[in-house]
Amino acid sequence: MLPDFGFGNIEAELWKLIFISARIGAALVAAPIFGATSVPVQLRIIIAGAIGVFVQIWVPVTTPADLFSLAALIALVSEIVIGLACGFVLQLSFAAPVLAAEQISGAMGMAIATAADPNTGGQSTALGQYFTLVLTLIFLAVGGHLLWLRLVIESYRALPPGGEWMSADQALVIAAFAGEMFATAVAIALPVTLALLLVQMVTGVLSRSAPSLNLFSLGLPAGVLAGIAALIAASPLITDQFVALSAQAIDQVGRIATP
Repeated sequence: MLPDFGFGNIEAELWKLIFISARIGAALVAAPIFGATSVPVQLRIIIAGAIGVFVQIWVPVTTPADLFSLAALIALVSEIVIGLACGFVLQLSFAAPVLAAEQISGAMGMAIATAADPNTGGQSTALGQYFTLVLTLIFLAVGGHLLWLRLVIESYRALPPGGEWMSADQALVIAAFAGEMFATAVAIALPVTLALLLVQMVTGVLSRSAPSLNLFSLGLPAGVLAGIAALIAASPLITDQFVALSAQAIDQVGRIATP
């Protein structure tokens, strides 16, 4: 039975709101933008509670009668798993540019230039920070955050609280998208790394033909300049790939939240 603190129906509705907000809160924690370390925990709780109120109004959600029973606790775990899955798919899409930036920075000789990642709190290259910022701006510009929140809300219809757990096919969707994330990272880094490979081949030929030249003093500036030039030339292609990546991430979340 629910503990009674003397507030009557208001208290019962509050416990239901907490149960419903568990999925939204887990999704916000796992998502890259809402779950950034720079976002205060209090703000995430407020957003989850506010969306939970609208979910109670918009979606006919049925919560367990006894929220402190074993069945309700199992349903709560299911809610958290579904929310984490919705946010983790979005996290995978934001990891692809970071992986591409790691490859490009290593080829340019700028892997030592690292900065704190506001999303994870760890360290990433300066180029990775730039790619993450560009992808974030594109994702917000196309309204990806609104579409993602809408899919999380729609998941209450397809996967009602206390119903079935995520199926094996939905888990395979996440695993398949993880593989596509690596392929997307390679596609983003490929044009720049090819240009850097040509520069390294030219500097290698020069060092063999003129041994008096210092390969390190010649190759590092040439690699950095060639990398910057290749990034400028490939920026329209990279931007299109980021737009396609954002759309693909939303589509994968839709396959999980509304199967």
